[in-house]
Amino acid sequence: MTKYIAFLRGVNVSGQKKILMADLRTLFESLGFRDVQTYIQSGNAVFASCASAKALDDTKEEALGLDVKISEAIKEKYSFEVPVLVKTVDQIQQIITHSPFSEEKLLKSYFILLKTEPERDHVLEIQKMSTPDEEFLITSNVVYIFYALGAGKAKLSNNWFEKKLNVKATARNYRTMAKLLELAAH
Repeated sequence: MTKYIAFLRGVNVSGQKKILMADLRTLFESLGFRDVQTYIQSGNAVFASCASAKALDDTKEEALGLDVKISEAIKEKYSFEVPVLVKTVDQIQQIITHSPFSEEKLLKSYFILLKTEPERDHVLEIQKMSTPDEEFLITSNVVYIFYALGAGKAKLSNNWFEKKLNVKATARNYRTMAKLLELAAH
C-alpha cells in the first residue's frame, strides 16, 4: 500500500462547502482507502491505497486518478465541486526538503501546491514581479512563499498565483505540511 495525502481546496471556508472531517474520513473509507486520517477543518487527509505511485513519476498527473475519484465522490455526496490534489508522502517530503528558505523562514513559509505544471511564459512573467515582504520561488509543482508580514496581508495569495499561472492550486503552511507527514509516518 502506498500512503498519499489529499488536499481539498476551499472547504469549510466562511461556511462554504462544509464537510465535517469525520464525514470526509467515512467518504474516503467508502472509496476503499485505508488508514484514513484527517487534519484540521481545511480538508487534509492522509490515507493508504493499493494504487501504485508509478503513474505520478511517469506522467506528473495525480496518482492514478485518485484526485478525480475523490472529487467525484464529494460532488455526488455534497452536490458541490471541490478541487482535490493528491500527492504521495514522498512527494510532500521532497517539496519540504527542497524549500529555498532558511530554517527560520521555512517554519513561517507556505507551499502553494500546483495541480499541473505552469507554462514557462507565465512563470517568467511572474518572476519579474517582486514585493518587498513576499519572497517566492516557482517550481514545476509548488510555489514556495514566505510572507514577512504574514499571509493575511499578502498581495501574492493562492488565488493570485492561480490566476497568473493559469493552474489550480491550494496552499498550506509549513506546520500543516509537517503535521501531515507526521500523521503519515504512523
